[in-house]
Amino acid sequence: MNSLVIAPQWIGDAVMTEPLLARLAARGERLSVAALPWVAPVYRAMPQVSEVIELPFAHGRLDWSGRKRIADELHGRFDAAYVLPNSMKAALIPFLARIPRRVGYHGEGRYGVLNERLPNPEGRPPMVAFYSALAGDSESLDERPRLQLSDAALTAVTDAADVQRGRYWAFAPGAEYGPAKCWPASHYAELARSLHAAHGWPVLLLGSSKEVALCESIADSAPLACRVLAGKTSLHDAMALIAAARGVVSNDSGLMHVAAAFGVPQVAVFGSTSPEHTPPLNARARVLWLKHEIGLECSPCFDRVCRFGHTRCLVEIRPERVESALSQLAT
Repeated sequence: MNSLVIAPQWIGDAVMTEPLLARLAARGERLSVAALPWVAPVYRAMPQVSEVIELPFAHGRLDWSGRKRIADELHGRFDAAYVLPNSMKAALIPFLARIPRRVGYHGEGRYGVLNERLPNPEGRPPMVAFYSALAGDSESLDERPRLQLSDAALTAVTDAADVQRGRYWAFAPGAEYGPAKCWPASHYAELARSLHAAHGWPVLLLGSSKEVALCESIADSAPLACRVLAGKTSLHDAMALIAAARGVVSNDSGLMHVAAAFGVPQVAVFGSTSPEHTPPLNARARVLWLKHEIGLECSPCFDRVCRFGHTRCLVEIRPERVESALSQLAT
């Protein structure tokens, strides 16, 4: 059976769909994934995906004519479609392509557009379980997402970055969601200085073009330790640099989930969000979250900016604590 998967738009969500795709492929479905360009590399790192169809849509735009054109091109190719985002526009291509079986959550009142709808869950369920429920069976599930890149790909990217596999650290200090997710830049800089002094290895600062200024501020405070690669690498290359790193430190972000899916030693710092909702599913991960430790009644707030202006949930996670956790994992 040929199945089309409409992918979510965020990197972290894309990673967390992998167990669903693994389940669908294991029962014999041939998977094509329709994804926006900035998440397409995640699906190219999933061996169970046979084809990635890049969608030429700008974020937030309906682009009816573009969706109709793609639907016409896909007509007759698929037996089923799985619509992972909850928006109405995400469900349009399978509907317009007249794919017989169209599965997804009820979402934005998608009567008729989808013909197999799951009820919207209450609250904020774990995201892997949220996506995996679309498979519609109750078989036991390995809930850890897994990504794969070839040795040749890792070598090519690390050679281009002039680093040796396993002999550098990777930091992902940004978060698309907002500053209430971000561990302080001064803490990242202090950690970078300490790691460089202890090991002599460089710290690569990864992220999008939106995070260049943040990464440069960290590097300015740790000039001998850090190399700013934010905005200078493709997502594929950033993924490869994470996969080949000795260890990764990040906020709750898409690159955190990438590190988890490669099984890299990692420390994940949580602030406004909750590891009960989006944890790094990795046996080699350590989560630092102060909700219970310092009795923060406001946590998790899921705010983009701290409503109280202090961000204690992040500020009080000291760099030496992160370094200790990372050292234990990366030995």
